[in-house]
Parts: sequence; structure tokens; C-alpha cells
Amino acid sequence: MNDLAATSVLVGGIVTEDQREDTVARTGIDTSILHKGAHSASYFDLARAAGEGAEIVDFCIPCNPYFPTPEMFDELTRELKSILKYYPSDSATITKKLASVLGLHPQTVAMANGSTELITWIDHLLVKESLAVPIPTFGRWTDQPLETGKRVDMFPLQERDGFRLDLEEYVEFIRERRSRVAVVCNVNNPDGNYLPRRDIIRFMDQLSDLDLVIIDESFIDFSDAERYPSVGPDAVIRPNAVVLKSLGKNFGLHGIRFGYMLSNPAIAGKIAKMLPKWNLNSLAEKVVHMIQDHEMEYEESLRLLSRDRRSMGRELQRIPGLTVFPSQGNFYLVKLPTEWSGVALRDFLVANHGIMTRECGNKLGMTSQFMRLVVRPAGDVDRLVDGMLDYSQRFHGRSVYESDTLESTSRRWAESYDEKPDNLVPYPQRGGGEYTARRAAVS
Repeated sequence: MNDLAATSVLVGGIVTEDQREDTVARTGIDTSILHKGAHSASYFDLARAAGEGAEIVDFCIPCNPYFPTPEMFDELTRELKSILKYYPSDSATITKKLASVLGLHPQTVAMANGSTELITWIDHLLVKESLAVPIPTFGRWTDQPLETGKRVDMFPLQERDGFRLDLEEYVEFIRERRSRVAVVCNVNNPDGNYLPRRDIIRFMDQLSDLDLVIIDESFIDFSDAERYPSVGPDAVIRPNAVVLKSLGKNFGLHGIRFGYMLSNPAIAGKIAKMLPKWNLNSLAEKVVHMIQDHEMEYEESLRLLSRDRRSMGRELQRIPGLTVFPSQGNFYLVKLPTEWSGVALRDFLVANHGIMTRECGNKLGMTSQFMRLVVRPAGDVDRLVDGMLDYSQRFHGRSVYESDTLESTSRRWAESYDEKPDNLVPYPQRGGGEYTARRAAVS
């Protein structure tokens, strides 16, 4: 059996040869590429496999869909020749500019080629023997220290609690294990849970005797639970606290690879001295200089994404048997109905609907029954829900449009975030060309 046929068998179990051929014909994507690594296939991997003209809707990579604006991309395009042709400024100069734009003290900032580069240097320079981390969370917080022989004390988050982290229980766990470094991701990936700023500050103060307390805020800009959710200003005046930020996620520019950390000058300086002098590229430098001129557009993008998150949550709840966990990130964690397979659904959506998703079977603390779905505009969400209902009907005999689907088990989690933000703006009027098949059918 060739790779394609083997992959097709995964899509819902037993399929006919005609169904295998149809799986390829509908998008032209050979889904065997999804089975070749521990992490998700990149967008470029899928695009190359699909060939020219194939459309892929990305619900896998957590990226801001509203920023940069088309006008900003036009500006980048006009200057692309000089951006690519000449050396960037050194990292200290770019970091100083970023600190000026964000209102930060430059001695408290270290900027790197993505937050994962900072995680690597933090592990090498500041983690001496052990690190505590709740799971599930961003995989580099467990993988990186394990790769360098550190002890990783994993604190399992419980599905029955909606994967919410109880900081008091976590502190007790850290004390019992005598962990020397503690990590919290806020907002956490993949479950989207958010912890109030006051609780994180208390957590940092309770552990002021540790070697390091790390708060990864890569997704915190997407939260609308508080007006000022970040503990960055609090971390820089504490002896052992570090806050990480990922600009690529916030600004919708993963390909540039840039992020930064905040801490007191002693810690930030130690990391900055180890980073290469030209560790940031010219495109990153250009974007840093553009930020201050497009602050209003960035804030608008966050408001639109906040509205999309609520709309998407309501639409996902219409899928019978799907559990949708509340989120303050730009993604949702969902648990699939018992009879569904996350691997099969992922492959089916790519092969039949051109939709790329994140199945969580390779995340510590998760299984293949869980998927992380990135927040996208309403037309894309229609396409996703249509694809999931199509999978349900074709392989599990459920009607695509069952009645009373809003009474899904997901509703028990929706009550966790009752407060409505005051910074929402209405959707712009929908134009033509959007995916409207399911809404038209329901109407």
C-alpha cells in the first residue's frame, strides 16, 4: 500500500478506492506529509505538497489575521529590495528602538530571533538543575531542558478543571519537588486559560527564593480579561523574574522570528551578552520602526480578533458532542466526540477541505482527542465547521444539521468567562467571495 492509500485509510477507518481517489482529487494534497515529524507540518510544507493554485486555510499556526494591515504590507513590499540587500543594525540598536517604542527601559530588555531562542539561552545560562512546568503547555518548556539533561517536574493540569492552573497547588508542588525554576504560560497554550495579573504577581513573590520564575506571555496581548494584563513592569523590579514576549504571534509575522524578554538589568544583561551581535534581521528591524506609526491599527486588530473569538466559540458549540474550552488566546482547545479520531479528522480536513489544523496527540498532557483551533474570521470558521460536520456525517452517521445542537457539552465551560469586554467593535460588512455554504444551508 502506498503512502497515500495508507493515509486515506486513516480518514474515518474503512474507505473504498474511489474514496481514496476523491480524497486527493478534492485538494491535491497528499496527507502523508502530516505523519513525518513530531510537530505539525509547516504551511510551506503543505503548500508545496498541494501544488500551485491549491487553497489552504490555516487553523494551525496561532497568528493575528488582521495585522499587519494591507497598507503595511505594501510599505514592506516597496522597501523589500533595501531590506534584503543591506545589513541590519546590531541587536543592541534594534533593542533600544523597541524599548523606546514600547516605553521600556532598554537595560531590562533582551531581544532575540524568536521567543524559542530566548528559551534556549535561558535554559543554557539560568536553569542549573531543575525546572517545574504545568502540562499541557508550549512544548519547548519541557523539551529544551530535557535535551540538556535537566530534571523537568511536570505539574499535570486536569481536564475536569478545564485545564485551569491552581497557582497555590502549583506552589506546593514546586516546594515538594524542590524545583529551582518555575514556569507559567499566561495565556496558556493550548488551552487558552488566563490567570489574573494580581495572582501572577503573588506567585512571583511567593517564589522569590528560586533561581528563576518565568512568565511566558507570548499570547497575552490577545486577552481582553483585564485592561493591563502583563506583569512585565512587575518582573523588572524583582530579583528572579523573567517575562517572555513573542512579537511574531501578536503582529501576525511568524516568518520574521522576533521576540523579547523583560527582567531586571542583571538577568537581561547576562542574556543579551550571549546573543550574537546581528541576531535580528533587517525585516524585523523595519517592523520595529513601523510599530509606533501603526499602534491604532494594532489595537483595532486585537478588538476584531476578540470579537472573532466569541463568534467562533458559538459556532464550534453547534457541533454535536464537541467540547469547547473557554479561551483568552487567539485559539480554542476542543475535545472531539468519543468516536472521532483527531488524526483522522486532521487528515480529512486537509485532504477534503484544504483546512490545516493542530491535533494535540504529541503534546504532553494531551491525547489525540484534543485539537487546537486558531481563531479566524467568520467565513473561514464556516468552512471549518462545515468540514467537521462533513466528517461526522460521512464516517459516524450523524446528521450534518442536528437540531438542538447548542445544548452541546461545551456549554458548561462557556460560563467560565461571563464578563463581556468593553473594547469590541462591530464586524465590517461582509463582501462577496466568502465561504457561506453552511450558513446558506441552515437558512
